[in-house]
Amino acid sequence: MIITTSKPFEEVLKELEGAKSVFLIGCSSCAATCETGGEPQVAEMKAKLEAEGKTVTGAGVYEEVCHELNTKRKFRENKEAVDAADGFLVMCCGAGCQSVREATEKPVHPACNTMFLGNIARLGNFNEKCSLCGDCVLEEFGAICPVTRCHKGILNGPCGGTDDGKCETDREKDCAWTLIYNQLEKEGRLDLYEKIHTVKNWQVSMKPGRVVFQKEGE
Repeated sequence: MIITTSKPFEEVLKELEGAKSVFLIGCSSCAATCETGGEPQVAEMKAKLEAEGKTVTGAGVYEEVCHELNTKRKFRENKEAVDAADGFLVMCCGAGCQSVREATEKPVHPACNTMFLGNIARLGNFNEKCSLCGDCVLEEFGAICPVTRCHKGILNGPCGGTDDGKCETDREKDCAWTLIYNQLEKEGRLDLYEKIHTVKNWQVSMKPGRVVFQKEGE
């Protein structure tokens, strides 16, 4: 899940300074779970903008705004409201915002900050455990990622700062290398803990990424 936080309303107003009318877009997937772009948040934003004198020509909470073809289809279905807007306020992640970018030539404004790919511990509690590095090393570390979960991202640890299983940068944060050691010990694979790892291949995560899937026989 892509974790987002809402920008301060004052910042949103500054973004929309030159726009008299705006179309609002939320996302029923990640942003709804993060409570940054679901139905209640879009309705609240509409009311706040109208109180500031803005005209909201339309509002939609789409399923997976990052799906570019679906977003373009939604725009066609709401052509009148879309055409009437000076710009678009997108209440979801940066991917969704750029999906809207592909659907219009008008100004597109982000209402959220995109934080990280998160695991859901419980509703409203999200933890980053994967950095989308493109060269997964989980097999070597008991399915616990040191690239993300170690503050220093080291592949040959632990560092000298671990203390009672906690990270020196934050006493509330578990030391990833302690977690890795304990897990490998449970699995009877501590030999992996002693393995020396070479420099990670960051070439595979060069930006921007692109993957095209093809069916066999095509």
